[in-house]
Amino acid sequence: MAKAFRLIASTGIHKGDRDYQQDQVLLLAHPRFNGCVLAVLADGMGGRSGGRKASDQVMMSAQQLFDRYAPDSDDAAAMLANMVQEAHIVIRLTAITAEQEPHSTIAAFLINPRGDCHWVHAGDSRIYHFRGGLLVKRTSDHSYVQALVDRGEITEAEANVHPHSNILVGCLGTESDPPLTTHFIPQLQPGDVLLACSDGVWHYFSPSELASVVESLSPREATEFLIDKARMRARGGGDNLSLAIVKVEALADQPPPPLKAFPIQT
Repeated sequence: MAKAFRLIASTGIHKGDRDYQQDQVLLLAHPRFNGCVLAVLADGMGGRSGGRKASDQVMMSAQQLFDRYAPDSDDAAAMLANMVQEAHIVIRLTAITAEQEPHSTIAAFLINPRGDCHWVHAGDSRIYHFRGGLLVKRTSDHSYVQALVDRGEITEAEANVHPHSNILVGCLGTESDPPLTTHFIPQLQPGDVLLACSDGVWHYFSPSELASVVESLSPREATEFLIDKARMRARGGGDNLSLAIVKVEALADQPPPPLKAFPIQT
């Protein structure tokens, strides 16, 4: 970024109306590189223990790889791809040893100190990029209804209420390799907001509603508002909810240094 900036962030998680929590969310500041941040969200599936084990593995793989990551020399996109593949392999091994069928989505974005951003996702947990209160881009779900939308057979609004809206066509832990979709933002700007969330959140909001909330509220306030509003709109039938919000803010201009007085010779 041309100007100095700071990152303001928040995470939120709630079990909704489920009996147990299978979502997990993690927001990490790099231990050695200031301004390097990783957000990771996973929506586990496969029963009470299976889903949680799957999302646990996503978090573990993410933390281990991020700790070793060096933004000056390493490839961010490759690191995120490795994160997905490693988590997928470990989840598959868990399925073999535990005789369960754990699966998980993943939505992760990495912000480098120089202001570029990379993201990766698999499944139907989403990442949104907002700028100036408007949606710039969001991930496209690896789901049955998204395929219908892409083919023009149904609208986005119809997809939200479709009876098969929860069917995924790819995620971590399946027999086949997970779909792995990446995106690159060359330069984040002050006022940009990144939002990662599970379907327990985004299902209840239009992109314009999300844009308005994250634009007008701080990340912490937006997190609390979105969880409360999603709970209200779910009317007792809500899924687990998880989200991470990172907002880019410009630092206030520094005051000029005080003038020095020099003696004037006459």
